[in-house]
Amino acid sequence: MTIDPVGEFRSVWGEGPIWFGGRLLYVDIESHKVVSFDPESGTEKVWDVGQRVGMVVPRKSGGLVIAGDKGFAFLDEGNGDVTAIADPEPEKVNNRFNDGKCAPDGHLFAGTISLVKNEGDADLYRLSPDLEVTKAYGPVTNSNGIVWSADGATCYYIDTPTKQVLAFDYLNGLLANSRRVVALNHIDSSPDGMAIDENGHLWIAFCHGACVTSFDPVSGYEVQRVDLPCLETTSCAFGGSDLRDLYVTTGVHKTEKEEHAGRLFVIKGLNVKGQPSYSFGG
Repeated sequence: MTIDPVGEFRSVWGEGPIWFGGRLLYVDIESHKVVSFDPESGTEKVWDVGQRVGMVVPRKSGGLVIAGDKGFAFLDEGNGDVTAIADPEPEKVNNRFNDGKCAPDGHLFAGTISLVKNEGDADLYRLSPDLEVTKAYGPVTNSNGIVWSADGATCYYIDTPTKQVLAFDYLNGLLANSRRVVALNHIDSSPDGMAIDENGHLWIAFCHGACVTSFDPVSGYEVQRVDLPCLETTSCAFGGSDLRDLYVTTGVHKTEKEEHAGRLFVIKGLNVKGQPSYSFGG
């Protein structure tokens, strides 16, 4: 197994990686950037979106969808224009959008975070292909990693302060029958972004934990842990031509001085394949 930094871009706080169309998309929340990285050519493209941005996903009809300080928006890859869609929390000045992903049916789920850590002051939202925004689950405090099972029937979700993974039954954009499937109290760091592999195991990046760890949601047990040379491991996504590489975003710690803090890492040789990501259907 190898673990290496890739690309030239260094984030202040990298997040939200997603592999789609032969490239990795991710964001740097604090510098207001969306990044596209092509590992084959080494090409990087960076857009400044003018706000803290928590997530990015591709759009089926072209371009990208982001969510950040000002709610959901479209991002034109050609000219960098940002076009607002909707902001479900305009009155909550201490909240912003955080992590999010698309379900296999094209709905986009993204949640907010209370930056002043007001418990229960955030929510998980659904952006439907018709651009309707609906509260999907809540209240939460720090909406984070979200993925779907291969058959699309189960959604897994993290509200970071709860230190657990919830599972929901999923159908036609609706979440139902929530239950805890993984308890994470034994790890002294914060569960952040999440990916899912071909075995249905959940790969979770632990902020302040310098690791990504996989769990079996059926048994709840830890399967594998990979340590990284960066304390702030924030999220992860399987990528590469065969989805066998695990990309990990990182951030810069407030006091620790680390050579590769904020870099994008790739882990090769895990001997497991990831599940594909999905685009927004609108």
